[in-house]
Amino acid sequence: MKLYYSPGACSLSPHIVLNELDLPYNLEKVDLKAHTTASGVDFTTINPKGYVPALQLDGGEVLTEGPAIVQYLADQKPAAGLLPAAGTLQRARAQEWLHFIGTELHKGFSPLFNPTTPEEVKASAKAAIGKRLGFIDKALAGRDYLMGEQFSVADAYLFTIVNWTFPMGIDLAPYPTVQTFHKRVGARPAVQRAMQAEGLIK
Repeated sequence: MKLYYSPGACSLSPHIVLNELDLPYNLEKVDLKAHTTASGVDFTTINPKGYVPALQLDGGEVLTEGPAIVQYLADQKPAAGLLPAAGTLQRARAQEWLHFIGTELHKGFSPLFNPTTPEEVKASAKAAIGKRLGFIDKALAGRDYLMGEQFSVADAYLFTIVNWTFPMGIDLAPYPTVQTFHKRVGARPAVQRAMQAEGLIK
């Protein structure tokens, strides 16, 4: 498999999951502004949507959208426990978290990444992100991970998006359980390896 990524982007989530599962894969960096890969390929020929992540499977097919990719990967090694069994309420709970993170938190950052966004719109976006972080902070109370004691693909996704609060100047002090969660996940060996490979830490 080959994961197309951009350092620190939402592609970090499947990168972490690949490491957690110890699956064989290659990485290829994508310049999202130029829409070219490190090998000089027009990235839109791989993913017409033009953004990461994209996972090229061994058979040549390409899977896109982070939440879909991490679920596919987790199902390759169900014994690892990164995703509950299909058809169970717990599986639906994990998908509930993936959808919430994707639609309510991840997308909330979009105005902050756009240099043309007016400051008042950015302030409004940050306030909305704060509300979502407050909800997550309460949900994490008394548990190590979103699903309880077991690390899941939803945690990899949440960790990735919480990383964005730092360059965007969003203070995590009002969300102590989110801070603790972020440190806990960040210390996992699989996470460390992914971040080192992307040049995010030494």
